[in-house]
Amino acid sequence: MELKVYLKQKQRIVDGFLKEYLSALKSNPPQASRLYKAMGYSLLAGGKRLRPILAIASYEAAGGRSKSILPVAASLELIHTYSLIHDDLPAMDDDNFRRNKPTSHRVFGEGMAILAGDALLTEAFGIISNSPAKSDILIKIIVELTQACGADGMVGGQAADILLEGKRIKEKDLLYIHTHKTGALIKASVRIGALMAAAPPSVLNSLTKYGTNIGLAFQIIDDILDIIGTQEELGKSPGADTARGKNTYPSVYGMEESIRKAEQLVEESLEALKGFGAKAEPLREIATYLLKRRN
Repeated sequence: MELKVYLKQKQRIVDGFLKEYLSALKSNPPQASRLYKAMGYSLLAGGKRLRPILAIASYEAAGGRSKSILPVAASLELIHTYSLIHDDLPAMDDDNFRRNKPTSHRVFGEGMAILAGDALLTEAFGIISNSPAKSDILIKIIVELTQACGADGMVGGQAADILLEGKRIKEKDLLYIHTHKTGALIKASVRIGALMAAAPPSVLNSLTKYGTNIGLAFQIIDDILDIIGTQEELGKSPGADTARGKNTYPSVYGMEESIRKAEQLVEESLEALKGFGAKAEPLREIATYLLKRRN
């Protein structure tokens, strides 16, 4: 199946789940309606749904066949959206636009934006806990996500990013920031698909290598696009990282070397899938697509 067709198909499935989830929230007490609107505003603002799709594609590549992956995969978008809402806050990256729309705090105020992010993160674990999968597998997934999103994962990477902003840093510090603030959840998305399929250790290890490499490649390409992309393409103001003194791959290595590193990581991700058959083709195409993306 052509990648565009595959992505659109999976996006529709994930979006359908998310809309049903938000619709169910409306039956709760009306006092929370403003919060629900803020949650839905960011959750349904568009986006590639990359993390849910990676989980689904990994699940399929590892031999998974049932639809039980969908709630778990969709929960990843709630976590990702929470991170974007908090990222955009004045105390963090102070962005006014996301996906060519005003950011959550611009529309609903800082307090409600913070609460919307908090609610999405918490609800994600509720969705996982209620998904139709074996309890031992769900426990593994919850452990995986807490490690990927907490102080040793995404939040830790964001903390390092803030603390080292405007400072000259070592290569190992840059690697830590990128593999944690962005790469950790992408890697976890791939691993979760394999865990849901009860993949053997050899398969899980190969998919982990794939996820690790594309997670870092994704952030390097993000750094590059912040310099060469337009507002229309990015959905937010370009050049923001440079203006804030962020440590990025182009600022440390230069543009040419950053592109080379991204290409090398994609090659290594494809190498990790060498023993997989046609079922892993979507994962291969997603890795290649990363080098061509403009947003």
